Amino acid sequence: MSAFVRIGAIAAMLSVAIGAFGAHALEGRISEHALEVYHKGVQYHMFHALGILLIAALADKLGSPKLALRAAGLLLAGIVLFSGSLYALALSGVNALGAITPLGGVAFLAGWLCLALAARKPKG
Repeated sequence: MSAFVRIGAIAAMLSVAIGAFGAHALEGRISEHALEVYHKGVQYHMFHALGILLIAALADKLGSPKLALRAAGLLLAGIVLFSGSLYALALSGVNALGAITPLGGVAFLAGWLCLALAARKPKG
């Protein structure tokens, strides 16, 4: 579990750093639309970094800690694919990168579903 606490904390820290970069270095350098796309990536990045921390805190209390850890891994994959593709799309303007974003969305959905399934039976 401690590995996912570290991963979640680092992911949250990176979200703050990436968001600050966008707010201070990208303003006026990329279009307003691209900046919105970038900030959407930051928003989902932070939500799911916090999700990883939540899973790390709860995993031992759930009926299936292994499934909970799989959920955390899927949220991390979602951050990389969803937020990462939005960052790359906003910075490069290469619209083809948008094809990767739904894969990250599916990873997010699968991660939250795994967490729900892991919580079906409390450990006890």
